[in-house]
Amino acid sequence: MIRSLRVTRPFAIAALAALLGGCTSFGAAGPGTGSVQAAAGENYAGANIAIVELDRAATNRIASLGKANSFAEIFGNRSVSAPLIERGDMVGVTIWEAPPAVLFSVSGTAGGNLPMVAQSSAIPDQRVDEDGAIAVPFAGKVPAAGRTTSQVQRDIVGRLRGRAHDPQVLVRLVGNEASTVTVLGKVARTSRIPLTARGERLLDVLAQAGGPTEPVEKTTIRLTRGNLAATMPLDAVILDPVQNVPLRADDVLTVIHQPYSFIALGAVTKNAEVPFEGSGLSLAQALGRIGGLRDDRADIRGVFVFRFEDAAALDPAVAGTAPATQDGRVPVIYRLDLSDASSLFTAQDFAIRDDDVLYVSSAPGADLQKFLATLSNVALSTIAIKNSL
Repeated sequence: MIRSLRVTRPFAIAALAALLGGCTSFGAAGPGTGSVQAAAGENYAGANIAIVELDRAATNRIASLGKANSFAEIFGNRSVSAPLIERGDMVGVTIWEAPPAVLFSVSGTAGGNLPMVAQSSAIPDQRVDEDGAIAVPFAGKVPAAGRTTSQVQRDIVGRLRGRAHDPQVLVRLVGNEASTVTVLGKVARTSRIPLTARGERLLDVLAQAGGPTEPVEKTTIRLTRGNLAATMPLDAVILDPVQNVPLRADDVLTVIHQPYSFIALGAVTKNAEVPFEGSGLSLAQALGRIGGLRDDRADIRGVFVFRFEDAAALDPAVAGTAPATQDGRVPVIYRLDLSDASSLFTAQDFAIRDDDVLYVSSAPGADLQKFLATLSNVALSTIAIKNSL
């Protein structure tokens, strides 16, 4: 028995020494709250890192920026008028002349006993020429490009008045070759969609192209009009009818397959890359999807979101001291203090974006608790070895 104690004691001392010597290896899953907050003013890719406390003012600024970048704000939601006639379009013209017809008469009377009726003459469909005009008998070349069908009708009537008897004219846009929208990307049919007097909207044109080939929640729409361009998830456009904006000639609609995801790290139940729908995800929902914070390790004052943010979403005082990266964004760390009950409302208002990093730091005493738990396990193992000898 004495011999067994002599064997056990050195073993226990050696195990304890090894444990204490390696205590520095008991690290957290990442930097602590103090280390993250100390990042303010540090340098990343030539831009200072800004620490922003998540509160009502911060979430309002971010929400305002998202609204300003929406289709409705950039392109407007006013219905557009009927497309104008342009060069290359096919136009049809029909002319009626009241009896007694002078220029467009066919037989003059109807069988001799019936009263004379108005005569009509349909001019063969013709393409608007490079000069932007069409040819009409007895009216000459009539300007058409850049005008509505009603304007061309009035012009032809004015030219025929005095020659024809009470002329009436109908001008039709037979083939719309110029007022079109180009649809590209992940759609069933990449094509040019002609616009009509109905005033097609974004979803109308997308449907005419056969719809997206990828799931709606993983599809993003980019609308380009001249020098303006904006991108929105298709989910968001469908859920908010205001974003289903009217399209105009020469608009380009690009359909992109873009799955959204954020990365969860630190003292959370599940460290992973987490996909989410294009319609959006709040910080509260994000925490729920990863199983929440770990009760035994998480610092409830240390919930952080790392993001490259648009400078317009920051307080001017903060944005002015944080030079932007090459693509015009500012590295920002948003901090949420969950020890304040009202922060749960803030978490519901704050929207997670694609490529965000959600990090929860470990509580200051979490590493000590881990060490004590390991030490306790070693002590119990030593006692068990001692009793077995």
